[in-house]
Amino acid sequence: MAGPDAQATAQGVAAEAEDGGLGDWTVAVLGDAGRVRPVVAAPAPVLSRAGAEVDPTDPDVVRLAADLVVTMRSSPGCVGLAAPQVGVGARVFAVDVTGHPKAVTVHGTFVLCNAVVVEASRWRPGREGCMSVPDLTGDVKRASRLVVTGQLPGTGHPVRLVADGFEARALQHEIDHCAGLLFLDRVAGAHAIYQRKVYL
Repeated sequence: MAGPDAQATAQGVAAEAEDGGLGDWTVAVLGDAGRVRPVVAAPAPVLSRAGAEVDPTDPDVVRLAADLVVTMRSSPGCVGLAAPQVGVGARVFAVDVTGHPKAVTVHGTFVLCNAVVVEASRWRPGREGCMSVPDLTGDVKRASRLVVTGQLPGTGHPVRLVADGFEARALQHEIDHCAGLLFLDRVAGAHAIYQRKVYL
């Protein structure tokens, strides 16, 4: 039989498995209120260049992380925003799919640095839009089951996130931004691109 300490340790491991290693991390740990930055639109060159790897504990990266969260939250319907979209060529992005009707897994608001997809499966087509491509949407085939590793800004803590459904799609969309790709680079062809009627 496990004693109290072993039981607490087991609960801690289970909690970390469920939240992907986010633990007690919140945006508040950044210690910066953040500011809204202007979002750049295609064909801005920064959107087609791969971002640089960053030091997640660098004060400039921490400030960028806070700015990404604030800018994302200031835009109705926005569920993710990457550093290249605010003109910074860095591998940093924010995601929050809370409340989205298509969300299966929901890890709340978080920012990842240097994220990498380590597993992708269950590929499904779905419609996507982007603040940097405000007039168009497109059908993109993405993995609906995803495992991503990265680091948390501020702490540098390593994270392994398991995501499904819409959150998995949002993660792939933002990781693509950090690699210099837009959703338009992923569509099957011109027939899969549409004029946006309403921007939510």
